[in-house]
Amino acid sequence: MNRTDPGSAARPTVSRLLPSLLLLLTVFGPISMDLYLPALPALTRELGAATSIAQLTVTACLIGLALGQLVAGPLSDRFGRRGILLIGVAAYIGTSLLCAAAPSVGLLIAARFVQGLAGGVGIVIAQAAGRDVHAGGALIRFYGRLTVVGGFAAIVGPLLGGALSTVADWRGLFLFLAVIGSAILLITLLAFGETLPAADRTVGGLRRTLQDFRTLLADRIFLGAVLSQGFLYAAVFAYLAGATYVLQDVYGLSPQGYALAFGANSAGFMVFGYFAGRAAERWSVRGTLTVGVAITGLGALGLLAAGIAPMPLWVVLVSLFALASGVATASPPATTLALVEYPQIAGTASSLLGMVGGIAAPLVGIAGAASILPLGLVTVAATVLAAVSFAVLARPRRGGAPAPGPGGPATTTATVITAH
Repeated sequence: MNRTDPGSAARPTVSRLLPSLLLLLTVFGPISMDLYLPALPALTRELGAATSIAQLTVTACLIGLALGQLVAGPLSDRFGRRGILLIGVAAYIGTSLLCAAAPSVGLLIAARFVQGLAGGVGIVIAQAAGRDVHAGGALIRFYGRLTVVGGFAAIVGPLLGGALSTVADWRGLFLFLAVIGSAILLITLLAFGETLPAADRTVGGLRRTLQDFRTLLADRIFLGAVLSQGFLYAAVFAYLAGATYVLQDVYGLSPQGYALAFGANSAGFMVFGYFAGRAAERWSVRGTLTVGVAITGLGALGLLAAGIAPMPLWVVLVSLFALASGVATASPPATTLALVEYPQIAGTASSLLGMVGGIAAPLVGIAGAASILPLGLVTVAATVLAAVSFAVLARPRRGGAPAPGPGGPATTTATVITAH
């Protein structure tokens, strides 16, 4: 049997450092993918690879992140959060060292895939453990902070990579990732106590996991929230994979200039993510998500316009800012809608949140580095799909009907959020 929500009175006692550690764990995926982006053109030249092939080092990491979450989420529901997390962090350190030593682009792609698998563990554990220890308004605020920190890492990664590329090559950047992983491993050993007691864990092995997946996918509100967030992050992943070529090869920015151009995005992502968590709690979960999709759409349309007709650099930068800020606005309410009714299988539910975004990066590389049009097309398509998914699937249930999951709605807050 899956556990039911034990309520705030029965939530496990945790270290004061745990919330900060959970936020720190969200840097795994973004920093793994983004830190070396300013050095991607140099990596392409050194390894003698085509642009589309070198971009597979980004794609492989994205796919690994998605699959890593799919595996780690259900495993953490069954065996607990701490042990799975420690294995993931240790594997991340080892694969970062493998990336640094890769002699060819083919081996680097393979190592990046495994690095993504390990990085996905941190993301899903942060979401699931947060659901273990938070409820109600505190849960919404936590997901708002999670968005701020994860998005900050995603945008600041290239900024930090640009700075590091002045003193180290791309191999040195992967060594830096290994150092980050080592620091997180030490903090995890000291501060991460188990948040999922043995009595609350799932049983039943693969059959139970497949049943949980079927339960989640049969819930249209969960599915709508997951698809909406997934497609929005597909737009962000497309921008992260394609903007480095656009800004450096099309607009002639240096790696440092490229990194500085994203400084404003990092601030925007943080500010919009913070206020989105507040707005979702105090105003409307669904309304905040709708605003986020609309802002993302404006940014995507700007990129598409720049791909159709020549535009000055500032138009592209403003469009990228709107794209990132819109996704930051939509993420806290989408995550809340997806997870609030499933405390009993929070790891499994969290694992499905990372499944859609990785499809976008290879699409951006189809036209090579000579055009911004593929980036505009992919981001517009992703935003439209996000809007349709939310509007069609995630509409409120009639009369506050319970979720189809095991045990119905998890808390009173779940019903309020569903109706709101």
